[in-house]
Amino acid sequence: MTATVDQVRETLIAVHRPLGIAILILALLRIAVRLVQGAPELPAGMPEPMKLAAKLSHLAFYGLMIAMPIIGWAMMSAADYPIVLFGAVHLPPIVSPSRELHAALWTAHAGLALCFFALILLHLAAALFHALVRRDGVFQQMAGGRAPAE
Repeated sequence: MTATVDQVRETLIAVHRPLGIAILILALLRIAVRLVQGAPELPAGMPEPMKLAAKLSHLAFYGLMIAMPIIGWAMMSAADYPIVLFGAVHLPPIVSPSRELHAALWTAHAGLALCFFALILLHLAAALFHALVRRDGVFQQMAGGRAPAE
């Protein structure tokens, strides 16, 4: 997105900001639901290291979906750039303007985006592993089907 120099870049950025805030809100709502309802049970036959990896990957997803929008918001605030959600609705700045802070937050935001992409690929690989190799019902549960049989 940042390598684009024509009008497409402005459109991408205009979509990117409100999408980030929407993801932040939805992630916080999802965490609230998960705290109330709990997480689905993993199959009893799943090895403990796989169960731990599943739990840690979900924690990483939630952490990234909260951290990245907040860092992006702070990054734009540090650049003294208004964050327009839509029309006249702007987010207030959350940090004081600072070139150095902006640069550090930009690096963090970009680095976390790469981590998020890698985590998505890893999650996809794990889903395919459960669907094609283990055939333990985890993929069906992830896809919105019924819970795996014990």
